[in-house]
Amino acid sequence: METMERKIIQKVQGKKTTDGAGVHLTRVLSKDTIQAFDPFLMLDSFDSKNPADYIAGFPTHPHRGIETITYLIEGRIDHQDSLGNAGVILSGQSQWMTAGSGILHQEMPQPSQRMLGTQLWLNLPAKDKMTEPHYFDITEDMIGLTAEAGATIHVIAGEYKGVKGVTPPYIQATYYDVELAEGASIRLDTKKDETVFIFLIEGDGLAAGEAIAEKTAVLFGAGDYITAAAPQGQKLRFLFHSAKPLGESVSWGGPIVMNTREELHQAFAELEAGTFLSHK
Repeated sequence: METMERKIIQKVQGKKTTDGAGVHLTRVLSKDTIQAFDPFLMLDSFDSKNPADYIAGFPTHPHRGIETITYLIEGRIDHQDSLGNAGVILSGQSQWMTAGSGILHQEMPQPSQRMLGTQLWLNLPAKDKMTEPHYFDITEDMIGLTAEAGATIHVIAGEYKGVKGVTPPYIQATYYDVELAEGASIRLDTKKDETVFIFLIEGDGLAAGEAIAEKTAVLFGAGDYITAAAPQGQKLRFLFHSAKPLGESVSWGGPIVMNTREELHQAFAELEAGTFLSHK
């Protein structure tokens, strides 16, 4: 049976910005990419060896209607929230937070030799937007690990050739961290009818035979698989993401993502009235 390689349909070069209390980061996906990357909403990349770039952190802020997926290759982030949770995300770990009906939390990166990782926002379908908030802490032993010629694949969510990561609570996204040795290449089979993109977190590389700069998201069109490669003499590390698009309307205001303007206005009215967390 003949298979078809997915071709590149969009490239998004990350842009340096600040967020939170002055955290320096690279914003990759945002409101401009909602439709093309559905159900993936936002992608921020952190990469710094200077703690002054990030220790101001993200003081208490609300979320509703999304899941936030934090993945650290290197570093440490302390967090706590309005549900009484407190914890730490360490190197090689991830946290899959379902904001659901509403949560107030803070994320405070701690001084490290290097802070390297991402935070991805995954949209929740309309039927689940007001679900009960909860955390899904993904420790290193929960991340599948496999190696093949010149490649190491960390399976954070989903499955790769029988090696499993976690099963996401709502949207069944697939999420890998792929390391390629100098000059190595890899073919990753993909699920039909899913949005597929990679993010080059460390190093320049090739995708579908095309040169791609570091800190770029690459969105692929229809097909059965993608290819990526490290240039001769250079290593490459990229994150692979795949999930079925929702095809729903999106109304996005700051840290809250709903389906309609009315729902968004209601959320901010509840924040002002102090009733944001009262949903059961």
